[in-house]
Amino acid sequence: MNVFYSILIGIVQGVSEWLPISSKTQVLLVSNYLFALPVAVGLAFGLFMEVGSLASASVYFRKDIISLLHDRKLLAYLAVVTVVTGLVGVPLYLSAESALSGVEGTGIPMVILGAVLISDSVYIRYSRLKPRLGGLKDLKLKHYITIGIAQGIAALPGVSRSGMTVSTMLFMGVDPQEAFRLSYLAYIPASLGAFATTILLSRSEINTAVAVVDPAGVLLAIITAALIGLVVIAAVLRFAKRNNIYVVTLVVGVLALIIGALASVASI
Repeated sequence: MNVFYSILIGIVQGVSEWLPISSKTQVLLVSNYLFALPVAVGLAFGLFMEVGSLASASVYFRKDIISLLHDRKLLAYLAVVTVVTGLVGVPLYLSAESALSGVEGTGIPMVILGAVLISDSVYIRYSRLKPRLGGLKDLKLKHYITIGIAQGIAALPGVSRSGMTVSTMLFMGVDPQEAFRLSYLAYIPASLGAFATTILLSRSEINTAVAVVDPAGVLLAIITAALIGLVVIAAVLRFAKRNNIYVVTLVVGVLALIIGALASVASI
């Protein structure tokens, strides 16, 4: 069953990272239910699992990564967004980890997640009403900083990184497909930072998670997340122009709210 659970966590990470539904929180919830990991440990484990999604993005966007050697505009975008993300995100992550250290159940986090996701869906829905500017060529330094702040805020549990960054760019008027592409590219250095942060600042939580899941199980989950992620990235980029992705966020948010409320009542 440990193999099955590891694959399941990998699937959750591989799907949720590229949708506006907060992958770290989904992994937190699944690891809590499957492995009884404390909430704070699950939060650290969710960030640790992003190494699988990092592999997906690195493979899918390998041409863009290579282009950094001569594309100064893209390089400047990634550099500024990453620095701002770190300045905003690390303090928020540490605060969230501290606040969740005494939380054992997932009822309250689920309710918070549901409320945030519903807010995300409204944010994404109305951001699409803005006129489109195009892509990276139209963005300035102030836009980079704003995107970095949005990505940094996603260090909080329940807040979707892709939801925040994509919605922010849509409000700026960026074309939806380009907004997802730029969001996914910004994820690569951000996930490296998240991985380093959990290793340096949350080592005990990671050791606890690895001891429960076991190293082979963690590796299997990471590989699963990487393979699933490749499929989901391609699907979302095709989906971005033709459909209303905010509906996905709204449905998941309502479900999280209901499940969290029921779990909270049951724990009383």
